[in-house]
This record gives sequence, structure tokens and C-alpha cells, in this order.
Amino acid sequence: MSAVVERFLRYVKIDTASDDRSKTVPSTKTQLEFAKMLGKELEELGLSDVIVDENGYVMATLPSNIDKEVPTIGFIAHMDTIPDMPGKDVKPKVVENYDGKDIVLNEEKNIVLSVEDFPHIKNYIGETIITTDGTTLLGADNKAGIAEIIAAVEYLIKNPDIPHGTIKIAFTPDEEIGRGADHFDVARFNADFAYTVDGGPIGEINYENFNAAAAKITIRGTNIHPGTAKNMMINSILVGMELNSMLPVNERPEFTEGYEGFYHITRFKGTVEITEIEYIIRDHDKDKFNKKKEDLEEIVKFLNRRYGDIITLEIEDTYYNMKEKIEPNIRIIELAKKAMEDLGIKPIITPIRGGTDGAMLSYKGLLCPNIFTGGHNYHGKYEYIPVVAMEKAVQVILKIIELNVKENI
Repeated sequence: MSAVVERFLRYVKIDTASDDRSKTVPSTKTQLEFAKMLGKELEELGLSDVIVDENGYVMATLPSNIDKEVPTIGFIAHMDTIPDMPGKDVKPKVVENYDGKDIVLNEEKNIVLSVEDFPHIKNYIGETIITTDGTTLLGADNKAGIAEIIAAVEYLIKNPDIPHGTIKIAFTPDEEIGRGADHFDVARFNADFAYTVDGGPIGEINYENFNAAAAKITIRGTNIHPGTAKNMMINSILVGMELNSMLPVNERPEFTEGYEGFYHITRFKGTVEITEIEYIIRDHDKDKFNKKKEDLEEIVKFLNRRYGDIITLEIEDTYYNMKEKIEPNIRIIELAKKAMEDLGIKPIITPIRGGTDGAMLSYKGLLCPNIFTGGHNYHGKYEYIPVVAMEKAVQVILKIIELNVKENI
């Protein structure tokens, strides 16, 4: 078993789900415990300046072993898994020499990773694939990234004859709930640029992501006994349903792809008296993003005129498209592309239909595009990752480090 696989299988068994209802940093104690464990492992490997701060951020340095000055590169991954899918008691299944057929994840519950539903799995015939047991997510997002970064650094430590500049690594909490970069100390990290290792299939490079906002709506109805409610009751649930029906159906996640944005309802909790609704709003284009927010505000104004100011709306921007920060420094992308090409990997430059720590870090002064981990079907019970993809991710990290030296001497 390769070092990266051993680490990954060990890490995914640790529950690190974040909690978007929590006010603590990190949002769950399990993340802090995982951070401390990772910090200890990094110290044992021999990295310097290992820090695990009170907010659960892990940072460490592999000092340069060359005389020339070259840019300091950082590699970043997040520790948490998404909170709305079980991440506890993960029991990864290792499928060796995959035969191209459906994979039964859980015979008892008849949960099957089917080729019909997920045809991309046939790209890995003959390979070893790691799946879930059908009852939890796997956690490749982003424990694969953590394992890959550490495996690459461990390789450099064990092979000191390989020239490299200063390498910085960091592991962050709460990325899945949009807080991963909130307490990231860019100055202390002190890298010239970085990559989040948090992408999908082999070859993926991302430097465009959604502009993102969160909307919270509260509707206060009037609850009257239904027997005498005529012309007096205002059912807040029905008003909420009316509001949702006024948003464009074709701008829901299930009907969009590529650069198309969306409104995504994530919570609807209500009684006649009070209903609370939450949305996330996404678009790559800044003007379309702002228009989506304005349209939601106009819908709320319209309904308030109809029902008498019973609706309150709060919209908060959460992150922006890093494209405008990365494009003037496109060398970072060219470096990752060349690393993949040198390894015989076809670079796939694609927009993220989501966000990463790197988006927010790019706006905090640390340019930080995203590269692949090799995983598929993140955030669900059909998540899987091929071993060959993880090993290629490690090779890409090492090749980026190698090229950074060659191109700057």
C-alpha cells in the first residue's frame, strides 16, 4: 500500500464534519483534534515551524535546500467534511482491479455505484478504487488533498538530493461552511503563491469560481383559528412557497451547468406564524450575480406590498470569483499546466461550480488556484477515488516544486 493511500484510509475514519450552526472556531471539536494529530505527524516527519493555532489552522514549513532564491510555494487542503451528509464511522471499501461493472456498496441496503448513473467510473477499469460502504460520504473532499500534500513533502524529506525551494503547507477548518479562510494568517504563512489541492478528477485546474452570497428570509404570518380565519389569516408557509415559486425554475442547480448560476434553497422551516428560508446564490459573472440578488430583493418588496411588510431579507456576500486576481498572474496556472503535461496528464482547465479557500485567500493577498485530488461524486454516498489519481496528484505537486526551481535558476 502506497504512503498516500495509507494516510488517506486512516484520515477518512476520523469524523471532522463542520457545523454551520456553530459559532465556535473551528465549528466542531473533532476538527481541532484532527488538527493536533496532523501537527504531531508533521513534527515527526521533520518539518519546521509547525503551528496548530487555537482556531484549528495547521501550518508547517519545509525549508529550501538550494542556495538560489526561488518563489515560496504553498499547498493547502481543508480538514472538514460537509455537515449535511454523515462523515462518522466511515468504512472505506478498497476495490482492486476494477472490472468495469456496477459496484455494490451495501448489499443489505441495495446501494449500488452503477455504471449507468456514473459512467466516468469506467475510466478506471483495472485500477484500484476506494469507495464508501453506502452509508456515509468518503471524505476525499478534502482528506485526499491532505494525504497527497503530506505524501509529497515526505518524499522530499526522504530524498534530500532533490532540489527545492521553501515549501509551505497548511490545513484549514470549516471550508465546507464557507469559513475556511476567515482566520487564515496570510502573513504568517508567508508564501509567494499557493495551490489548494481540493479539485476533482485527474488533470483538473481551477482558477475561476462562483461569486457567492447567502440569503436568509424570515416571514411572519398571522395565525388565526382556521374556523374563523377568513380575510385575517396570513399563512407564512404559503407566502414562503409563493416567494420560491417566483424565482426562475431554470436557475436551480439541477438545471444548470458550466458558467450558469443559480438560486439554491437550502432550508425551509415553517409554521403558520413564522417561516424561515435560506438560499445560496451563485454566478461566475459579477453583473449576473448582482442581478440575482437584486431580483430576490424585488420579489421580497413585491410580496411585502401585497401582505404588509411581513418579510425580512438578509443577503451577505461570502466570496468572489478569483479569476480577476489570478489572470494578471497567469504564470501560476502555466506552472501547474506544464507540470501535468510533463507527466503525461492532460490539463483540464474548468470553472469551479462552487468555491474554495483559495478564492477567499486570493482576495486576501495569497494567489491560490486549485488543482485536482482525483476524487469523484463528492459530498455523497457514491463518492469514490481511484488510487492512481491520488498518486498522480502527489506527482503533480512534486513536479510543480521541481519546475519552480528549474524555471527560476
